[in-house]
Amino acid sequence: MSSPVVTRFAPSPTGFLHIGGARTALFNWAYAKHTGGKMLLRIEDTDRERSTDAAVTAILDGLRWLGLNWDGEAVSQFARAGRHRDVAQELIKRGKAYFCYCTPEELEAMRAKAEAEKRQIRYDGTWRDRDPATAPAGVNPVIRFRAPQEGETVINDHAQGRVVIPNKDLDDLIILRSDGNPTYNLSVVVDDHDMGVTHIIRGVDHLTNAARQTQIYLAMGWDVPSMTHVPLIHGPDGAKLSKRHGALGVEAYREMGYLPAALRNYLARLGWSHGDDEIFSTGQLVEWFELDGIGKSASRFDFAKLENLNGHYIRHTPDAELLAHWLAVLPYIEGGSDRLSQIDEQMKGKLLKALPGLKERAKTLKELNASAAYLFAQRPLPLDEKARQILADGGTQALAGVLPVLKAATNWSAHDLEAAVKVHAEAAGLKLGKLAQPLRAALTGTSTSPGIFDVLEVLGREESLARIADQASA
Repeated sequence: MSSPVVTRFAPSPTGFLHIGGARTALFNWAYAKHTGGKMLLRIEDTDRERSTDAAVTAILDGLRWLGLNWDGEAVSQFARAGRHRDVAQELIKRGKAYFCYCTPEELEAMRAKAEAEKRQIRYDGTWRDRDPATAPAGVNPVIRFRAPQEGETVINDHAQGRVVIPNKDLDDLIILRSDGNPTYNLSVVVDDHDMGVTHIIRGVDHLTNAARQTQIYLAMGWDVPSMTHVPLIHGPDGAKLSKRHGALGVEAYREMGYLPAALRNYLARLGWSHGDDEIFSTGQLVEWFELDGIGKSASRFDFAKLENLNGHYIRHTPDAELLAHWLAVLPYIEGGSDRLSQIDEQMKGKLLKALPGLKERAKTLKELNASAAYLFAQRPLPLDEKARQILADGGTQALAGVLPVLKAATNWSAHDLEAAVKVHAEAAGLKLGKLAQPLRAALTGTSTSPGIFDVLEVLGREESLARIADQASA
């Protein structure tokens, strides 16, 4: 019986959770869920100068917002440095590592010689077979891994296929610095082994690290986890993803008004596929997610596609759930905090009632929030230029004519109000639009809105009549 699948997401807390990291987390999470396994979280905070508590908080918040929960407590890599040092010493006992006493000047000379000879810069093995007893005084040694010099290291990768790296291309990397701090490749191997990680899913930029790490696994006699190196995400122009393309923190996508489910769907399709399916639920992603679905080619990030997909999710999300997402994101949207103070139970009812009309046009929660401005507006309503023009071009008179009809309405519902206004329009010899547009201008202060009779119903009799009266008498 095979052991349960254990994946891990291991970000460095030197900044936000960027979109590539979010996709890596999603793939690890989806595969763990698909197999009934676990996804662990490890914070790779060994770079003490660049690691910050604020970045850790941003990463955890980003994962939670995306709905990517992990199993157990997050592990700090730095807190495990003692264990990493012990393994470095164990490698020395096994003859798989050695002390290197090269001075900075000697290492610089090696670099200069390699550059002059136009060959790869690498450590030349000066201390590989020398007796530490001959070490110069006053030099704190590093510990280097004794990498195999002949043969090849093979990585059977789920995404990249069989990757073969000649051992002659891999020099003896430092695994413990002269100050006693372990280096990345050693720490990762020890942590993944100790945490019981069975499947490593990460960016293809770690492929060279995979070869070095495989050698350390084998030197310790440990099982090498299954590896999947995911292709990078590029911008629409094919260049490496940068901030101008959308390489922003996950929190920026929240502020732009994207739904977590839409972002999960979109990120899943960046480098992974299930036939021709483009739109699928998170439940379907978990059901379908196999490592063989991850491709070799880089994906292209496209904001237009993300917006269209997000619009689909907004339209198809149940109103109560969508309202919860909307209210949760208000503190992060410009001007949203001001609106929060206006939202009581009565306003929540209005928003819920307005959502069917609002969500048909919106591609983001930010757009949804903007189109709901008329619900929060205080009388007298500010009018945009088009609304002022509509009212100036006969709209005021049209409002004065329809106002008594609306005042006489016995049932304030969109259906009944529309019927009454249609009867009035026919009697007055007007097309319905000649009444609808002035009503829209008076009720919302703009020339675009959800269906105007829905707007009347949501605003209610008292507020609607007051807004119309303000403009009918202007």
